[in-house]
Amino acid sequence: MQKRPAAKNKKPQTTPDLDINDDFTVLPVSAEFNSRSLIYLTLAGTLVSMFYTGQISGLFSLIVAFCLLYPTLIRFLSQPWRQRHPKQVGYTLMLFDAFFIGAILVGMGSPLVPTLLLLIMANASFISVGRPTSYVLCLLFLALGAGAMVFVAPQPFLTESGTLTNIIAAVGAGIHVATNAYYTAQQARNLKTARQELHRQSQQYRALSQKLSKYLSPQVWQTIFLGKRDVKLETQRKRLVIFFSDIKGFSEISETMEAEALTELVNTYLTEMSRIVMKYGGTIDKFIGDAIMVFFGDPESKGVRQDALACVSMAIEMRKHMKVLRQRWRAQGIQQPLEIRMGINSGYCTVGNFGAETRMDYTIIGKEVNLASRLESSAASGEILVSHETYSLIKDKILCREKGHINAKGFSRPVAIYQVVDFRKELGARHSFTELELEGFTMSLDMEKIRNYDKDRILDTIEKVKLNLKNHSMP
Repeated sequence: MQKRPAAKNKKPQTTPDLDINDDFTVLPVSAEFNSRSLIYLTLAGTLVSMFYTGQISGLFSLIVAFCLLYPTLIRFLSQPWRQRHPKQVGYTLMLFDAFFIGAILVGMGSPLVPTLLLLIMANASFISVGRPTSYVLCLLFLALGAGAMVFVAPQPFLTESGTLTNIIAAVGAGIHVATNAYYTAQQARNLKTARQELHRQSQQYRALSQKLSKYLSPQVWQTIFLGKRDVKLETQRKRLVIFFSDIKGFSEISETMEAEALTELVNTYLTEMSRIVMKYGGTIDKFIGDAIMVFFGDPESKGVRQDALACVSMAIEMRKHMKVLRQRWRAQGIQQPLEIRMGINSGYCTVGNFGAETRMDYTIIGKEVNLASRLESSAASGEILVSHETYSLIKDKILCREKGHINAKGFSRPVAIYQVVDFRKELGARHSFTELELEGFTMSLDMEKIRNYDKDRILDTIEKVKLNLKNHSMP
């Protein structure tokens, strides 16, 4: 826990001297030293040439000594602070340079050509700070230095300077411009390299995240990737719709199949079922062998009614898709009629990250989860069982048969269960199912499940009911 902040503050190794996110740009120490040294060497050379031509007095030899020693001395003295505060130290030294340059230029009498060339050199250094306000402050310090020298030791203004002085100033300015151009190009190359490295790492992280996403439900992975959810141990209570399914008799089937064929069968089955889960927006909790656990309502919910309808719609499509899979498996030589059974329940659950700080599992717990599992284990082949809570949410869109009660482990009272038939609109189109429920009368007719030898018996019963209704006197 104590090592993370240190790692977070570690700078990238690819561009240690380049900081493109801050207003003040820190030049490499070597570039800053060379730029400063060139300016002060040019000042020293200009002063020496003016001294030999008699334009200034010998007292300026002290300033020459200062110009020669200052860059090396200030680099040595600032080293301890520069390691901890590189931006602040670099900016402060730039202001000192501005002040000294202004003072020295006025002290030497401000000859026109050398002054202009030296101001160009200084201006190029000031521009490197990047921020307009900092650049203006450098110019202000330049003016303050000039004003201080005028006040302390006023010198006559020199309109002309010797050829040697001009040559020294021009050579110094040329070397300074070339040096700045070199470091600018070097920074541009570093920036390009940094961007390429950033792009490469981004591609690596994207590829890695895509691989890791296969171990998480897409909804959960997306909320983490977009920063909407912290990866820490935390849970919350939510009203969810829970789904369980497995292949009926899978243990017996696995005993008769080779491991390779069984693996291919299971992977094909889970791939196809997962595609359907994604279609309806379910969150895959986990795979347990051939079993699938899915929930609706987290991390995103469309409302508990819509979540329940989506979950049951998913289950119906899974059941229908099994017909396609059975045909495919038959063509591969698998003769066992594989059927799935499903259980669905709705209610409040605890959802979130469970486990340890080093290994977490995003899942749900609670008695409603247990009931969904009990419904799945109680279902017959190809059957979808739902609890009363789920039935009450979907009954206007999906037809269900009441199947009585079951004694579920962990529940003190019998649990009412319902069998999902199909969408009501689908049943109406096929005219294969008729349902009518009135006070004192209930009828449920499923043409697809009626056996031929039961038709006469059903017709006789309907005729008897018809006669009784006609002969019965209504109150």
